[in-house]
Amino acid sequence: MALMASQICCTLVLVLALWASKSSSRVLNDEPSMVDKHEQWMALHGRVYENDVEKSKRFQIFSENVKRIEALNKMDRGFTLGVNAFADLTNEEFRAFHTGYKGNSASRSNSKSFRYANVSDIPTSMDWRAKGAVTPIKDQGLCALHQLQTGKLVSLSEQELVDCDTEYDSGCQGGLLDTAFTFIQQHGGLTTEANYPYTGTDGVCDAKRATNNAASIGGYEDVPADDEEALMKAVAHQPVSVAVEGGGFDFQFYSGGVFTGQCGTDLDHAVLAIGYGGGEYWLIKNSWGTTWGEKGYMRMKMGGGGKQGLCGIAMEASYPVA
Repeated sequence: MALMASQICCTLVLVLALWASKSSSRVLNDEPSMVDKHEQWMALHGRVYENDVEKSKRFQIFSENVKRIEALNKMDRGFTLGVNAFADLTNEEFRAFHTGYKGNSASRSNSKSFRYANVSDIPTSMDWRAKGAVTPIKDQGLCALHQLQTGKLVSLSEQELVDCDTEYDSGCQGGLLDTAFTFIQQHGGLTTEANYPYTGTDGVCDAKRATNNAASIGGYEDVPADDEEALMKAVAHQPVSVAVEGGGFDFQFYSGGVFTGQCGTDLDHAVLAIGYGGGEYWLIKNSWGTTWGEKGYMRMKMGGGGKQGLCGIAMEASYPVA
């Protein structure tokens, strides 16, 4: 009896092992294939291709991006990447379509005025969203628009800048923060997005709609360059427009955590600094929709990248004044 019980026990162990093996195999087989992932991604983002040739090309790019994202996420870098709306673009295409800021420190204001220079008592943390001072995340699409803050909580018309600010900037081909502020000041302000809706393409300036201004500024000031302490003083008092190098792979697919990814100081994208967390990170509002980053926002490491700041965030910052 003891022998028979032992044999039955061994048999049960083998059966359970075989079942577990098949169960494990079944779980692995249930993992979506890359083709399935691409189809699911297409459905999620409403992507439709012109023909099978284009779809095959985009699938290959998607596949390479997904594999790289998965490999980088295994490195536990303190932030993660995600398969977002840009997953079927090469990095070169992404840079061409979704960046466009034309950094130029020589064009910055000659004024040395910085009203927060002598400020010493500032909050340890700041988030202008909590104070109701930040409009919802937008999606610039294929147009390299500016991230601007004019001091009034209303969704202003980026399209007016794209269509009408042609003397100072280059529409969807990008421009400068300071020259955009100059346009707003000299033209008496900007109208609302509702009055002059965003199309994401260069258009002809609609002078009639553009004259119905909803917010204006008296001018602007530049934050002293390469000085994160000065930038923190400014952000403690209001959201600040900043320029960064945002065209890298890590930036393209950022999905969460405190960003410490690879980037330089070749400024190509304008964002809005809307806060900070202690001395640990900057809180940034982007314009690539809510599927990018932390629902459209990024936490970027403070104190990285030398005096220019990580991704050059401290190089060209400015804010409007009344």
